[in-house]
Amino acid sequence: MIQLTAPNTLVERCERLTEQDVFELCDATNDSIIEGGGFGWVEPQGRETLERHFRGVLLVPDRELFLARLDGRVVGSAQLVRPPRNNEAQAIGATLTHVHIAPYGRGHGLARGMVALAEERAYTLGHRVMNLDVRETQATAIHLFETLGYTHWGTHPAYAKVRGQVVAGRYYLKELAAPKRGLRG
Repeated sequence: MIQLTAPNTLVERCERLTEQDVFELCDATNDSIIEGGGFGWVEPQGRETLERHFRGVLLVPDRELFLARLDGRVVGSAQLVRPPRNNEAQAIGATLTHVHIAPYGRGHGLARGMVALAEERAYTLGHRVMNLDVRETQATAIHLFETLGYTHWGTHPAYAKVRGQVVAGRYYLKELAAPKRGLRG
């Protein structure tokens, strides 16, 4: 868990979800989808679909969920995906995915905090590289990752289809360093 410098902000690694967490997380996710950022879905999803998704994330051994809170309310999330245990050759890297902050939770450093906590966790688990990919239309996310030291190494010209348009995707990596502060998540 990291208490951020902005008042009433917190990012944490999630091991269980309360009913209130699920409710707020579903709202934040749909609001992020509507705004066009941070999730593979293009259209808002029903609460049942989102609840199954997030509860399922907590059941997958090689996946971890991180939450961002503003005034105690869940306003975003991110997922850390580790390679399967039988993929020893690629155990050097982990993948950061589904990073999003609802529009009403932005501007407080929560996305940066979630990424930092996920990087610390990945490093602690033995990974030395963080990988991620993002649609080229997600300029805010691209700016965030580039300012956090992620290196753009490739582009996929037909990465996704969004509202009938084929969109390119950008691939990034970052070599992870030992955390400057102790892991609290």
